Amino acid sequence: MITLHKLAEIVGGKVIGAPEKIIVGVSDIKQSAPDTITFLFNPKHKELLDATKASAIVVSEETLLNKQDGIVVDNPRLAMAKILGVFEEKNSNDGIHPTALIAKSVTLGKDVNIGAHTVIGENVSIADNVSIHNNVSIGEDVEIGRGSEIFPQVAIHSNVKIGKQVTIDMGTIIGSRGFGYETVDDIHHTIPQIGSVIIEDQVDIGANCTIDRGTIRDTTIGYGTKIDNLVHVAHNVKIGKGCLIAGQTGIAGGAKIGDYCVFAGHVGVKDGITIGDRAIFLAKTGVSKSVPGGKIYSGMPCREARETNKRDAAYSQIQALKRRQKALEDKLAK
Repeated sequence: MITLHKLAEIVGGKVIGAPEKIIVGVSDIKQSAPDTITFLFNPKHKELLDATKASAIVVSEETLLNKQDGIVVDNPRLAMAKILGVFEEKNSNDGIHPTALIAKSVTLGKDVNIGAHTVIGENVSIADNVSIHNNVSIGEDVEIGRGSEIFPQVAIHSNVKIGKQVTIDMGTIIGSRGFGYETVDDIHHTIPQIGSVIIEDQVDIGANCTIDRGTIRDTTIGYGTKIDNLVHVAHNVKIGKGCLIAGQTGIAGGAKIGDYCVFAGHVGVKDGITIGDRAIFLAKTGVSKSVPGGKIYSGMPCREARETNKRDAAYSQIQALKRRQKALEDKLAK
């Protein structure tokens, strides 16, 4: 439970109505409940406010509240993120479960939580306030920074370095062997992958991702990058800071991604190419060559989105003309 006034302090907003009103949770504006707080992101949908049962509403304009209690902020979506953090269920620190297998050479910081049936190899260093859930496998010589959280069934191979406040969700594999072969006379010779993976601070990695270790140099995920579920990052890839990578994106070996790039769902990136800072790729884009940053791309092969749109429009017009021509030819033939 928390007062409306306290929530306003957390989000940097202005209270309208009763500041001491008690809020016990969060609800969706279309499925709201009493004693909760909800959010209106777009003033165009202000009619939703008339039917809400929530006790308070976060809005961008005071006039929208119409005598209802709430908080006025510049960015309701950002406020939602902060308020959800207040009510998010936190895992209690249960210490080290008796079924966890931890090598004697492991270094543990303060307030570390290690769940049931987790296995941790030799010479691993785990900093303060790290939470490692059930059934996690951690190889030798791994480093995990302060405040990071590793969810169940994650596998972390040897020599991986994980920074501070990193989150790795269920089923993800960090440091798996890269897909490297040299084919001679139709025989595929395996190239050993002896590099590792470096994950910098405040990176989030979703469920069922694979981050391959490098062949010789390390695969690197830059500071503050956020990776969705079902993403594959191949060996030797370097991803800059602050990138957003949506589900089913695949980045092939040796690709270099700049800072603050955005990849929508199902984007494919060719091996060895370079992508400039702040490039944006729309869904299903095939990035087959190096491209500069600061532009929006789409299509396969990828082009600037406006060029792709022009080509698609022209193609549609050509197809329409062909259909009309065929219909006219059929009519004259009768």
